[in-house]
Amino acid sequence: MNWFTDKLNVKFDFNLELPHFGKKTNAVLGIDITTTVVKLLELSKRGNHYKVESYMVAPLPRDAVVDKQLTNVEIIGEAIKKAVERSGTNLKQAAVAVGGSSVITKLITLPAGLTDDEMVEQIMIEAEQYIPFSIDEVNFDFQLEGINEIDSKRVDVLLAASRKENVEDRVSALEIAGLTAKVVDIEAFTIENAFVLLANQLPYSVENKTIVVIEIGATLTTLHVLYNSRAIYTREQNFGGKQLTEDIQRAYGLSYDEAGVSKKLGGLPDNYESDVLEPFKRNMVQQIQRSIQFFVASNASRPIDSVILAGGCASIAGVDNLVSQTLGVPTYIANPFVNMDFSSRVNPKNLGKDAPAMLIACGLALRSFDNDQN
Repeated sequence: MNWFTDKLNVKFDFNLELPHFGKKTNAVLGIDITTTVVKLLELSKRGNHYKVESYMVAPLPRDAVVDKQLTNVEIIGEAIKKAVERSGTNLKQAAVAVGGSSVITKLITLPAGLTDDEMVEQIMIEAEQYIPFSIDEVNFDFQLEGINEIDSKRVDVLLAASRKENVEDRVSALEIAGLTAKVVDIEAFTIENAFVLLANQLPYSVENKTIVVIEIGATLTTLHVLYNSRAIYTREQNFGGKQLTEDIQRAYGLSYDEAGVSKKLGGLPDNYESDVLEPFKRNMVQQIQRSIQFFVASNASRPIDSVILAGGCASIAGVDNLVSQTLGVPTYIANPFVNMDFSSRVNPKNLGKDAPAMLIACGLALRSFDNDQN
């Protein structure tokens, strides 16, 4: 990987080459900053076996993050700091991700045989064609993908860019928490990283298979399509657990915060499941079905082999069966921590509840082992 336009000394990257795991400086905390919470995850590895060393989820106030944009860096930084303190981790380097419309990716082709400097110069020229902002306003990076399948005299290069403030705000939030940004990644590729752990749990090889990972968060549902374990398609739509909170709020005359607590802890009236939860589940399945239809419409030659549900809403009982019945394909709930060990600092029961929502944090924490050949 070649790095450039890196004035912050932060690597905005897909495949950062880290030294072999074992020294303290190699490991990074996976920090996932979402609309409602900050998620922290630390992993270690011995051979091919992973261990969860620390994990924590800290709440964020409403509107601290809007449409993937950090609107209150100070508050977010303090939330990360609390998560770090409560988790008991000693790590000081972290990996974070940017996503959504703030990120632009494009596969381009260049002549093979260019030197590093020549490739950087050529990509700078190419980038101006695809990035709808001034080059001075973005952090961008590239990764050499290999020889082009059509023309062996050219190579495929994956270009990625994000507005500088999206990167800088995350770096600043980490600094407030006493952490250093080691990696700034892209959400879609963190899902690809974490998918390695999910693929091992499927009852068949994922070679030549099309797997859909659907992440239903607080405000967004994101469709990630992977073929041969590589991300090939991503689509977002506005739908998430916030809608269920608002449904509870309207149905029972609660404040938004009261509805959120009741959704999490229970204690709602007996008609909650039939009158509120079931309609929400049906709506969620319709949203999932619509997202998949968009993909299938443009990729009819790629039938869907399985669906994996992720995000907070994936923990709703029975939603996997409902999706499977509606779509007619096997559906699973994401849990990247199956077969992992846990340190004494980690509550396995709590982590099990949060597991479907930890994919991005997990994909980021796995960056600790990018150069691990074990």
